Amino acid sequence: MHSAFDINAIRAQFPILAREINGYALAYLDNAASAQKPTAVMDAMKGQSERAYANVHRGLHTMANETTEAFEAARGKVAAFLGAPSSSNIVFTRGATEALNLCAYGLSHLIEPGDEIIISQMEHHSNIVPWHFLRERYGAVIRFVPVTEEGALDLDAFKSMLGEKTKIASIVHMSNVLGTVNPIADIAKWAKAAGAVMISDGTQAAVHMDVNVQELGVDLYCMTGHKLYGPTAIGALYGTSDILEKMQPFNGGGEMIEDVFEDRVTYNEAPYKFEAGTPPILEAIGLGAAIDWITQFSSEDIRQHEMALYNAARDGLAGMNSVRVIGTTSDKGPVLSFTLEGAHAHDLAQILDKYGVAVRAGQHCTQPLMARYNIHSTARASFGIYNTLDEADRFVAAVRKAALFLS
Repeated sequence: MHSAFDINAIRAQFPILAREINGYALAYLDNAASAQKPTAVMDAMKGQSERAYANVHRGLHTMANETTEAFEAARGKVAAFLGAPSSSNIVFTRGATEALNLCAYGLSHLIEPGDEIIISQMEHHSNIVPWHFLRERYGAVIRFVPVTEEGALDLDAFKSMLGEKTKIASIVHMSNVLGTVNPIADIAKWAKAAGAVMISDGTQAAVHMDVNVQELGVDLYCMTGHKLYGPTAIGALYGTSDILEKMQPFNGGGEMIEDVFEDRVTYNEAPYKFEAGTPPILEAIGLGAAIDWITQFSSEDIRQHEMALYNAARDGLAGMNSVRVIGTTSDKGPVLSFTLEGAHAHDLAQILDKYGVAVRAGQHCTQPLMARYNIHSTARASFGIYNTLDEADRFVAAVRKAALFLS
C-alpha cells in the first residue's frame, strides 16, 4: 500500500528545505549531483549508533550480531529495490564510481590486446576513465556510440560496432546531463548475443524509475546512495552469480578471504570477496532507510510529479531565444541542461544563487558529451521528489533576470 503523494508532507521531512539563501527560500535544484536526506535516513543512522554499533560479521557478541543483522538487512533491501534474485548478488561499494572501477578491474584479466569495449558519448567520466585503464594497461580498444542532436543514442551505430572483438559494453541507463533514458533491455540483448559482458550505470535511473535488473538482462548494474536521498560513501553493484564468480577481487584484506597462508590465499564467496575491510556500516543502513522511505510512494506518482516540474521549467525557457536546451528526447528524466548565449554557466549559476535557486554548472563529468555539442559547459536544473511548481517558476524567473544582467 503506497502512501499518498502529499508534497507538503514530503517537504516537512526535509528540514534543510526550510533554509533561506540570500534572503530567499531555498529552491534546491541540484538533485542529480546529490539529493537532500529525509529525517528517516538521518534517524536510522543515528539510532543505530545509539542502540547497537559494532563491526560486522566477525563478532560473536550481541551488538556485533545486531549490527550485522541491520547491515545485511540493508543489502536485502537493495536487492529487492533492484529486482535482484538474491542478496548475494549485491556488493556494497562506496558509490557508483567505485562500482564501475570494480567492474573494470574485476574483468581486466579477460582482456587481451585489441579487445573492444563499447561505451557512449553520454557517459559520465566514471564510466569512461576505468576503461581507459584497460586501454593503457591491457591494450583494449574503446569505441564510443555517437549521440544524436536530440540526445539519443545512435542504436544502429551501436549494433554495427558489435563483433567478435567486443568483450564489454557499458552504457548509462539515464544520462546525468541529457536526462535520456536508454533502452537498456534491447542494448543488453544485442550485446550479450555478441558475447559481450553488459554493464549499465544506473546512478540516475534508480532514482527516477523502476529498475528490475533481471528484466533488463544486464550482467552488472550500479547505483549510488546519495542521489537516492541516502548517505554519501555508499553504493551498490549488482552482478549475476556467474559474472561475480568470474570477476577478480578489487581490494585485499579482511573479510574478502577464506584462508590466508604464507604461500597462497583462498577468497571468500561473492559478494564478500569484493568487500575488504570494515565496510561503511552506518551508511549502508542509511541507504536501506532511504529505500524504505522512497518505496512508500508510487514510482509513477513520483515520475509524474517530477516530470511536471521539468516540463514547466522547459516550457518557461522555451520563449527565450538565447537559451539552448541540451537533450530533448521524449523519453527522459527530470534533468534540464541548457546554455545561455554569451554567458558562462558558472556566472549563470552564481546569479541564480542570489535568488536562492541552486543549480549545477560545469561539464558534469561528461567532457566527451560537451565536445559532441561543441559547448564548454551547461547549467543544469534537476528535479526531485520534494521540489514544487513554485520552485520551477522561480527558476525560470531567475534565468530571465540573469539573461538581462548578462546580456
